[in-house]
Amino acid sequence: MKANLKRIIIAAVSQNGIIGKNNSIPWHSKSELLHFKKTTLGFPIIIGRKTFESIGTDLKGRLNLVITKNQSKIKSSNKVLFFPSVGSAYQFLRKNEYNKVFICGGKSIYTNTIKHAEEMIISKMNISVSRDTSFPIINKEIWKEVKEEQKDEFVVKFYQRNK
Repeated sequence: MKANLKRIIIAAVSQNGIIGKNNSIPWHSKSELLHFKKTTLGFPIIIGRKTFESIGTDLKGRLNLVITKNQSKIKSSNKVLFFPSVGSAYQFLRKNEYNKVFICGGKSIYTNTIKHAEEMIISKMNISVSRDTSFPIINKEIWKEVKEEQKDEFVVKFYQRNK
């Protein structure tokens, strides 16, 4: 079994820390969606049931690992695997010798995984939206910003966990 599994949180966050409203993304940015796709394509992703349902389909070109306690709520697919916990999804990935996974939300998945992720890629959108679902607070004592890329509608901030 492969021990090393790099866990990377990826999210788009408004200026005021919001990631969702009424189970959907509260903005539409083709360039941010393209950035997300280019970054995660070819790698497994971990996604919560509510977020998966809000998208409505599997994300193509990626192994989709959906975290849910109630698998019967979702239509099954051969492109989607279901796990009762993030830990069981990590075990599967290690057993099958994956070396990287992107964690794609929603809020409860981010809250659970920020404790043990090694990296974060955060698209900071150039807008503020009314509050509904927020991203966890990034503790600057734990996370160090290592790089920033300016895009047209957002800034991509790359973080690494402090050693």
